[in-house]
Amino acid sequence: MPIPLLRRRSLPRGFVSLLPGALFIVASLAPLTSLGAQATAAPPRTATPRPASGQRLDVRGLQAAVTLTRDSAGIVHIEAKNEHDLFFAQGYSSARDRLFQLELWRRQATGTMAEALGPRWVARDRASRLLRYRGSMTTELAHYHRRGASIIQAFVDGVNAYVDRVQKDTSLMPPDLKALGITPGKWTPAIVISRHNALASNAKDEPNNARAVRAIGEAAVRRRKRFEPENARLAIDSAVAQLVGAANDAQIFAEYDGSRSTPSFRLEEVAAAWRRTSAPVEPRDTEIERWESNNWVIAGSRTASGKPIVANDPHRTIAVPSLRYMVHLKAPGWDVIGGGEPAIPGVAIGHNQHGAWGLTIFGIDAEDLYVYELDRSNPRAYRYRNSVERMRIITDTIRVRGAAPVPVTLAYTRHGPVLYVDSARHQAVALRAAWLEPGGAPYLASLRLDQARNWAEARAALAFAHMPALNWIWADTSGAIGWQTAAIAPVRPNWDGLVPVPGDGRFEWNGFLPIPQLPHESSPARGYVGTANAFNVPQSYPRFDALARTWADPYRHNRLLEVLDTTRKATVASSGALQFDEASLPARALVPLLANITFGTPAMTSARDTVLRWNRFMNAESRGAALYAAWERRLASISAEVVVPRAARATIRTVPLARTVEWLTNPDSLLGTRPAATRDSIVKRAFEDAVADVTRRFGADMSTWRYGDPKFHHARISHVLDPLVHDSVRARLSPGPLPRGGYANTLHATGNTDNQTHGASLRVVIDLANWDAARVTNSPGQSGDPRSPFYANLFPLWARGTFVPLPYSPAAIKARTAEVVLLSPQK
Repeated sequence: MPIPLLRRRSLPRGFVSLLPGALFIVASLAPLTSLGAQATAAPPRTATPRPASGQRLDVRGLQAAVTLTRDSAGIVHIEAKNEHDLFFAQGYSSARDRLFQLELWRRQATGTMAEALGPRWVARDRASRLLRYRGSMTTELAHYHRRGASIIQAFVDGVNAYVDRVQKDTSLMPPDLKALGITPGKWTPAIVISRHNALASNAKDEPNNARAVRAIGEAAVRRRKRFEPENARLAIDSAVAQLVGAANDAQIFAEYDGSRSTPSFRLEEVAAAWRRTSAPVEPRDTEIERWESNNWVIAGSRTASGKPIVANDPHRTIAVPSLRYMVHLKAPGWDVIGGGEPAIPGVAIGHNQHGAWGLTIFGIDAEDLYVYELDRSNPRAYRYRNSVERMRIITDTIRVRGAAPVPVTLAYTRHGPVLYVDSARHQAVALRAAWLEPGGAPYLASLRLDQARNWAEARAALAFAHMPALNWIWADTSGAIGWQTAAIAPVRPNWDGLVPVPGDGRFEWNGFLPIPQLPHESSPARGYVGTANAFNVPQSYPRFDALARTWADPYRHNRLLEVLDTTRKATVASSGALQFDEASLPARALVPLLANITFGTPAMTSARDTVLRWNRFMNAESRGAALYAAWERRLASISAEVVVPRAARATIRTVPLARTVEWLTNPDSLLGTRPAATRDSIVKRAFEDAVADVTRRFGADMSTWRYGDPKFHHARISHVLDPLVHDSVRARLSPGPLPRGGYANTLHATGNTDNQTHGASLRVVIDLANWDAARVTNSPGQSGDPRSPFYANLFPLWARGTFVPLPYSPAAIKARTAEVVLLSPQK
C-alpha cells in the first residue's frame, strides 16, 4: 500500500556528527547516602569511567554463571548459558540500575502506594485496582511467547533477587527511595503485565467531542477539529448528552487518571534531610503527553553499504530515570540488543543477528465510554437490551500507613470497569478497553519479535502485538524491508468511537480485526518506509471501521518523506542527522504571510524582516526561530479564538496546527465575512504579541535573542522529587538546563513548551551491513541511581545531537568494557 510522498525542496541543514571514538565524558556524582551532609555539595564533575576489575556476586536462583558486562556508555551486555538465567539476569540488572523506578511501577501496578505513604493515596490505589487485568493469567502469559510464563517468572525472580540483596545491604538502597521512606517489595508476574502504562486512545476525548457537538453541531465540529478520513460520525444519543452536560471530566475520569498518572509527592512525604525549607517549586511547562515517534527503514538500493538501514526515535515523556533501558541479551536461542522499558523482559526496539526493527504509534482507538441507565430500585444494576443486568462486584482492602485498612468496592459492567456513577440521574459510565483483553500489556509481545529471522517470521510475531497500536518497521540481512501495523483493533459497525455511546446493547464491538489485515507493505518499490504518527493509510484501504480518526499533524511525516524520497547512499551518520532535522514545514507556509504586513516602528519592522530572512530551521542558535516559535504559538491561539464559536470554546480549547495553517493560507475556508482582512489582522496581532514575548525574555537588543537559550527553549529533566528537595540536591537529581532546537512539528521533536518535557529520549540507527556500526543514545543515562556515573552521562551528548556506539560483537564489547560482574549460583 503506497504512502503518498511530498517532493523534497531542500536538503536538511545542521546535521550533527556521530561520536566516532571510544572515549566519552560521563557525569560522576558524589555519593548521596546522607543528604543532610551533602546538601551544600558542589555540582557534579565530569569523569571518564575506567574498566573495573571483575566482581563476583553469589545469587540465589541462578542455574549457572552469568556475565554482566557494562560498556562505557552504561549499556549492560548479559551473557547466559540458558534462557532462564538470561531473563533472571535481565530482571536483576534492571533492578540494580532502576530500583526506584521499578518500585514506583510495582506500587502503581498493585495499588499499594497508601501502604507506604498514607491515606491520601487510597483513591489512587483504588483506581489502580479497578483498572487491573483480571482475566486468565495462563492465557495472558502464553500470549507473549510460547514460554512466556517461564520467561516472565525468571525476570521477576531476578528483580526479587536484587531486592533481597538491597534489603540485606541497605547501603545499596537508592537515595530517592530513602528520601520517601519506601522499602522495595517483591514482584510477581502480574506486575509485569500491568496495564497502568497502556498507551491507548481516545476515551478522554469522547466527552469533549460530545459537548462540542451539543454546542455547535456535527458539521461545525468536523470543520474545526481534524478527522481522517473526514466523514467521521459524531452523532450523540440523548442519554449521553444528558450525562456529559451534567458531569465534568474531572468527575468522569477520576479513576482513569488515578490509575495512570505519574505520582506527585508532597513535601511532608520527603525525609527531613532532603526536604527543602522554602516553599515547593511550582512545576512549569506541563504539556499533554504526546505518544509520537519517527521511524524509517531504507532499502539497500538507497544506502552506501548496500544493506538496509533502520532508524527509530520514539517520543514519550523525557524523564529521569529514562523511560527506556538499553540491554543486550545473549544465550542459546537469543542474541538481541536494544531498548525497552526496564520493567518488561525482552527488547522492544533494536536488532538480533538476523534483522532490525523499530516502532511508532499508529491510529487505533482501543477505548470506548459506555453510558448506562441504572435500575432505580438497584443502583448496581443497569438496562441492557430488554432486561436488567447486575454489575459484577469485587471487594478489596487497601492497607494504609498510619491508619486502619480501607475496604473498597469495585464495580464492572459487561463492558468493563465502572468509572463514574451519577446517583441523582441514575446513570453510570464504564470503560471498555481493548487493553484489558488478554495480551494487552504494552510491548511485551516483542519477546516473539526478538527471535524472528526474516520478514515472514516477524509478521507472524507481530500478530501477537496488541498494545500499543504501532507502525512496526523491519529489515533483515537478506535485504527485505517491511511495514506492519499491529494492534488489537475493535471493529465498530455503527459508530466511530469518537463520542460516548449508550451501554444498552445498540453499540457493540464486532470482534477485532486480525492484525495481518491491518495496513502493511513488503519491500516496496520506492525503497523505503517512513512513519511519524500521521495519517499514512491509503484511501483505498477497506477497513477504516477498525482504525482511529484522529492522527498527529502531518508535518514530521511529510518532512521525513520529502528527505527519504531523494535519499541515495544513506549512511548511519545521515540517518542519525535526520533524527535531529529541524526544518519546519509549517514555517514555509506561514512566514510568507508576513511579507505584506506593515508595522509602525523600526523595531517591529526589523523583527519581521528577521523572520522573512530566516531559513525555516528551528536551530537553537537562531534568532528567527525564537521569533517564529513565539509567533506560531500565538497564531494558533488567536486563530482558535476567531474560528471557534464562543459556545464551543470550553470544549475545543486547541485546534490542530494543520487547521490553523489551512485557515490562514486559505482564509476563505473559515474566517468569516472578510477573510483576507481577518487573516491579516490575526497575523499582525500574533506577531506583535510574539515580539513582546521575546523582548520580555531577552530585552530589546535583538542580537542577544537565541531560540535555545535557557530563557526560551531548553531541556531540564525534572526528577519526581525535584520540587520538594534542597536546590543543591535538585541539581544532582535533575540534569540541565541545556539548549534545544526543534519543536513539536520538526523531526527533532522537542515540543512547544519552553522546557522540553516530551520527545525522543532513546534514538537508534542500525546498518545491517555492520551491527557494530549501530549508534544510540538514551537520555539522561542508563542508571536511575544518582550516585552512579551512568545516571546522567548521556544527557549532554543527547542535547548536542551526538550518539554513542551500540557494540554487539564480542570484540566490540570488549573494547568498550567499563565493568564486569559475574553472577554465580549461590550454593
